[in-house]
Amino acid sequence: MLLGIDAGQTVIKAALFDLSGREVAVARGTTAVSSPHPGWQERDMDAAWEATADAVRRALHAADVDPTAVLAVGLCGHNDGAHLVDADGRPVRPAILATDSRATSEAEALRKAAGDRALTLTGQVPWPWNPAGLLTWLRANEPAALGAADALLYCKDWLRLNLVGEVGTDPTDASAFATDLWTQEWSTAVLELYGLDDLARLLPPMRGSAAVVGGVTAEASARTGLRVGTPVVTGAHDVDANALGIGATGTGAVSLVLGTFSINQVVGNAPVADPRWQARTFFPDGGAARWLHMSTSPSGASNLEWAVRQFGSHSYEEAIAAASDRDRGLVPRADDPIYLPFLYGAPVPSTGAGLVGLRGWHGIGDVYRAVLEGVVFNHRWHVSALGSSFPLVGAARLCGGGARSEAWSQLLADALGLPVEVTDASEAGARGAAMLAGVGVGAYADLGEAVEACVRVVRRHEPERNLDERYARYLAVAEALA
Repeated sequence: MLLGIDAGQTVIKAALFDLSGREVAVARGTTAVSSPHPGWQERDMDAAWEATADAVRRALHAADVDPTAVLAVGLCGHNDGAHLVDADGRPVRPAILATDSRATSEAEALRKAAGDRALTLTGQVPWPWNPAGLLTWLRANEPAALGAADALLYCKDWLRLNLVGEVGTDPTDASAFATDLWTQEWSTAVLELYGLDDLARLLPPMRGSAAVVGGVTAEASARTGLRVGTPVVTGAHDVDANALGIGATGTGAVSLVLGTFSINQVVGNAPVADPRWQARTFFPDGGAARWLHMSTSPSGASNLEWAVRQFGSHSYEEAIAAASDRDRGLVPRADDPIYLPFLYGAPVPSTGAGLVGLRGWHGIGDVYRAVLEGVVFNHRWHVSALGSSFPLVGAARLCGGGARSEAWSQLLADALGLPVEVTDASEAGARGAAMLAGVGVGAYADLGEAVEACVRVVRRHEPERNLDERYARYLAVAEALA
């Protein structure tokens, strides 16, 4: 079997897969996100490791397998933010998460000073959740913590450090910050552009995503139940692992994550730089470099989580059921309110989220339906941006918590005007991480063989209704309020 670990910002999953990619067991751990000041989103790093170790132990127990059956371990996790450790591998402060917005003014200043050049050099411009802005903020506001730091890690790198005792990262995560767009290596020119060249000491060694970087230590074995010496690969950014886990890996392949972030991405064999997306490193194909063009925003399914927390003690399923009409599912009426899903940020100029056009005859189901619609319209904005420069090949492959809902998946297909496919991966990121582990230890010859062995489409949604008029109104409301 192969173990995949997928570390989100609140939920960390450990899943065991057989070599056909079928999930044998999964366990989840949750961690608390703290917000000590407005705009801050932090997590205790030790708590994240404890939740991971506990999830691994419970997954092994649920599968009722001997730890020697686990051939290798792969990891993926959320990108951006900052996980800083000292020379002993210990945290110097709580992790800053990707939904953090404390560095808004710093990121804006960097974009004004270096935006065009940054886009050319790195394939993206700085945003508040990006390490460029966060390191700038830390230098001004927490110089002691930054001075004590020895390495800048991403989420999965911190967890892997606890498993094998080695500091490092992979190209998919590294490309969020200071790698050259074409060489996909760390770049001093990028650091100089951001005025951060004195922090080159924080850049960790980089290894391939499927490279075996060590074995499970005795201490980690005692915490997780894994066999001492079990091979662990470097791992990847979770969106890359998601694309792999659902088989959206060919040139032109479109993959979407209906999750906390709105993730919309297209694989390319050459980078295309545009401020509407990030051109980041993807898994190579037969040694040839490739890029994942990611048009993203923190304007995803977290809006539904917020709505059910504010408006009633409903589960996701109950909220979607309340929003559904027997005859038309989630398709809105002409007089339904418009929801702007910008609670934590937006891809367009915005003053925040909004519910516009609410009437006295609307109920909680109408509010939930507006939220669900707003989330898929935000996906449409991103996919439309990508479609302006890339041929979108085949159906869009979908994963994330929202993919479990047939009604929400259908609404997404209607909004996009594209077929949407859902695979058998209930935990796509964890499966992608496990597939990387399998390649690392030779269970699969390459990623293509891993996809062939592991991925099966179980559901396809063809567009059924035209939502162009509703989408035009959504854009008009967003522009007017901005």
